[in-house]
Amino acid sequence: NKEVRKLQLSLETVKYDIASKRKSAALDGTKKSLEMMKKDVGKYKASCRDGKVCEDLVASMTAGIDPLSDAIKTSMDSLNGSDQERAALDKAYAAHTKLLDSLNILEEQMVPAGYKTPVPEEYSDLPQLQGRATVEMLVKKEKAGDTFDVNGLTFPEAKMTMVIDGYAAPITGGNFVELVQKGFYNKMAIQRSDGFVVQTGDPDGEADGYVAPGSKAVGNGKHGERLIPLEIFVQGDAGPFYETTIEDEGRGGQATILPFSSYGAMGWAREEYDANSGSSQFFWLLFDSDLTPAGKNVLDGRYPCFGYVVEGSDFLQDIKEGDMIVSATLTSGAENLKLPSQ
Repeated sequence: NKEVRKLQLSLETVKYDIASKRKSAALDGTKKSLEMMKKDVGKYKASCRDGKVCEDLVASMTAGIDPLSDAIKTSMDSLNGSDQERAALDKAYAAHTKLLDSLNILEEQMVPAGYKTPVPEEYSDLPQLQGRATVEMLVKKEKAGDTFDVNGLTFPEAKMTMVIDGYAAPITGGNFVELVQKGFYNKMAIQRSDGFVVQTGDPDGEADGYVAPGSKAVGNGKHGERLIPLEIFVQGDAGPFYETTIEDEGRGGQATILPFSSYGAMGWAREEYDANSGSSQFFWLLFDSDLTPAGKNVLDGRYPCFGYVVEGSDFLQDIKEGDMIVSATLTSGAENLKLPSQ
């Protein structure tokens, strides 16, 4: 449903504005989101399996705008860096998180019962995520005792919650979730933080990714890395296309199902000139709408976006190279992970 995608983008922008203390922009964004919900509720219902469930969800979200707006207004009236401002921003985050949780359920309601994104048979020997999953990650500073600084507030560890979307990226999402279950990312360092992306997933040793038997269709890397195909899902298509970029398909400029449109969007890393070179490395995009308008960046259609940070994305601004992933844990959606033998 294109209307709910627009709502998601609006709410994700509000989250980024709150994290950046762009309070006026955040307040304007909440008003815009409220207007969208009131105007498009009928279209949401029409796309849902159960229209009444979606109607109730939208009503709850509409009511949830007031606590968010009130918290933002309180933060605007508070001294910068004060305890009052921090308390108000904490309330804003809490209210915003409830809205995103409801939005996630609303989007799930728009997926037909039992739906599985079609994947070509030649990739049946790779993990697939047939639905959504939630991953929680803890990160600590490289040096013991150091803290994360988020807009002047300090935290001993960074805690992020990510939603992985197997409807839009079944192979990419399945590969990531399987590696999370295996503990592959635990105790792994952050390997890149350049103001544009934060990246990890390169294990110690000569291999550049996860070493395991590869797919017959894609094979293995030079050091035994299990490779996965580039996976791009364009709006209006029945499923993703594979092993080629959107430009090579002659479809440059078309919108993808999951765009790199928010701070904390997750992308699968690969070599620039080899579409099927991705293995286990991924990145979080430090999206800035002032610098890169949504849908007009160099990532959409060239790299698969397979999920978003829905809580704790503001920590990404101070996650640096050398910081350590303490743990990555699958907290929901394990039943949606289908391994090749299943």
